[in-house]
Amino acid sequence: MPPKKKPAAPKLALTKNDAWLQPFEPVLLLRQERYKARLTEIEQYHGSLANYATAHQQLGLYYDAGRGGLVYREWAPGAEALYLIGDFNFWNRAADPLQPLEFGVWEVFLPDVDGQPRLAHGSRYKVHVVAHGQGKDRLPAALRRAVQDDNTKDFAAQHWQPAEPFQWTDQKFRVKKAVPEPLIYEAHVGMATEEHRVGTYREFADNILPRIAADGYNCVQLMAVMEHPYYGSFGYHVANFFAASSRFGTPEDLKHLINEAHRRGIAVLLDIVHSHAVKNEAEGLADFDGSGNLYFHQGERGNHPGWDSKLFDYGRPEVQRFLLSNLRYWLDEFHFDGFRFDGVTSMLYHHHGEGVAFMDYEQYFGPGADEDAILYLMLATTLVHELKADALLIAEDMSGLPGLCRPIKEGGVGFDYRLAMGIPDYWIKLLKHTPDEHWPLGDLWHTLTNRRPGEKTVAYAESHDQALVGDKTLAQWLFDSAIYAHMNADDPAPEAARALALHKMIRLITLAAGGEAYLNFIGNEFGHPEWVDFPRAGNDWSYQYARRQWSLADNPGLKFHFLGAFDKALTQLARQQHLLAAPAAQLLNHDEVNNVLAFTRGGLTFLFNFNPETSLPDYNFPVPATGQYQLLLSTDDAAFGGFDRLDKAVIYDTLGGGGTVEAPRLSVYLPNRTALVLTTV
Repeated sequence: MPPKKKPAAPKLALTKNDAWLQPFEPVLLLRQERYKARLTEIEQYHGSLANYATAHQQLGLYYDAGRGGLVYREWAPGAEALYLIGDFNFWNRAADPLQPLEFGVWEVFLPDVDGQPRLAHGSRYKVHVVAHGQGKDRLPAALRRAVQDDNTKDFAAQHWQPAEPFQWTDQKFRVKKAVPEPLIYEAHVGMATEEHRVGTYREFADNILPRIAADGYNCVQLMAVMEHPYYGSFGYHVANFFAASSRFGTPEDLKHLINEAHRRGIAVLLDIVHSHAVKNEAEGLADFDGSGNLYFHQGERGNHPGWDSKLFDYGRPEVQRFLLSNLRYWLDEFHFDGFRFDGVTSMLYHHHGEGVAFMDYEQYFGPGADEDAILYLMLATTLVHELKADALLIAEDMSGLPGLCRPIKEGGVGFDYRLAMGIPDYWIKLLKHTPDEHWPLGDLWHTLTNRRPGEKTVAYAESHDQALVGDKTLAQWLFDSAIYAHMNADDPAPEAARALALHKMIRLITLAAGGEAYLNFIGNEFGHPEWVDFPRAGNDWSYQYARRQWSLADNPGLKFHFLGAFDKALTQLARQQHLLAAPAAQLLNHDEVNNVLAFTRGGLTFLFNFNPETSLPDYNFPVPATGQYQLLLSTDDAAFGGFDRLDKAVIYDTLGGGGTVEAPRLSVYLPNRTALVLTTV
């Protein structure tokens, strides 16, 4: 018999490092080839990917000084006629028709009148689109600002060209220097005020950025910036992709916020939504030219089954260019430092992850994968890193696609971080279904540390979804009714003491073991007592739950203050010790009998006693090195609302080790429901 042919050596770093991926290397190579071919095509016709991502500079309304007037262009190949309408021409639907150009683009030129543009700064306008003999007033696809009429609630585009451009002072800001390891504060500008109203960009800059800086976070992730018609959508049903939401202020106000963040050494990420769009025709892009599939897929494929929204056709070059240009616009115009891509799982697969449990590698590389969307994401990560080399790119993906956060040359997609979506889900599952004394610490450890080597992860204990009405934050699950009745600092109620202790322990172990970055949602750091519920008909349009009660955190007479103080100590620990840059945590001791976990990371030793009742007076456990150890942080500290049962001055000497075969060990007093962080002296 002839000898068996030796299988070819893997070509990609991704498959070399994971033998289970090797059968799928042909798919990865095909993705690379498709990416390279598309990039070559773009460079051939446009010079570079950066030049290609300039659709926003060619479409929409802008002033052409060379021609002496305003130019308005729109891509609408299926339309029969288009007319620019607005207060400048008394909304006359026949006054200013657009003329067809090549490739489905239409244009109208409005020459200056007496040396002045026909649309003044602040003028409102729309485009009247005629298709199939019927006309509809629409908002331009690439508009820079949309405003809503207070009385009619109707949205219109607004020409925005202030006499003086915004003066940036952030020229020396560098993401890499400001964010050695990301400590991310996820925030919603509108709900960041304590008053019963919508907060503004300016208020956020003046009132909230100082808090974020003082709390030790080096990165703020802004939600709901892209314009959306329904406030209660949390910003995830976007209508106008190039418009910063006007409900929070002007574009200059947002620029002020970002400039001020940079002055304070804080990077700013945009929560970008390229996974779907609002289905509204009056405000959004749906059926823009009457063809039924301009920006979105035709028929049912263009509808998201769970989100009641529209799905982009990533395979269409004009759509690809529109979205890539959108990324460039936010980087160039507003100086954002990167993006958190929403709904990446929905993009990656034709089934959008709906009802799918990802149990087999075949699911990542089989017919369920949307190759057009994957190609778009590869181009997107390439573009962003070309324009801003140290930009941060985070993917919200629950499928665990291998290589999502590895470089394209290795066979990856090019993101920097992925969200550890399983961690907050696991905490909620534990709190809902398992008494403290029965927490399976082995499962907990696996959940916290189960991530692909080489792919960086953003750990977080609770998500913004869990803050929404109908669900509960960790503080609400833990404190229950005590969050209203027993929050005075000196209130000895045992249920509140339990909640306070576990809230701190959950956040510490999540940050220490869960990833290479950490995220907190606005207000959760101090255990905000209420969920998020935006004004709607069902709550009489109330702002009661669409705000943050900062006064609770600022009051030293309340337990909320203790939680806030601990969160500040937590971020300080991470920053000073460069904890998130350290290799993954290594388990030292797994003790189900005593409900204890011990592990090491970044030269620190972490010890957790989850036992609800039993303190361990002489707990003996292995440590990484012989020597002397001292307490660096204790969740039981009185400053954090604890019982102060440990003396920070005590020096702990290791037992054994040295020339013996046995590993060195420590013996410490370990109170119940307490976590300790020890460092060598």
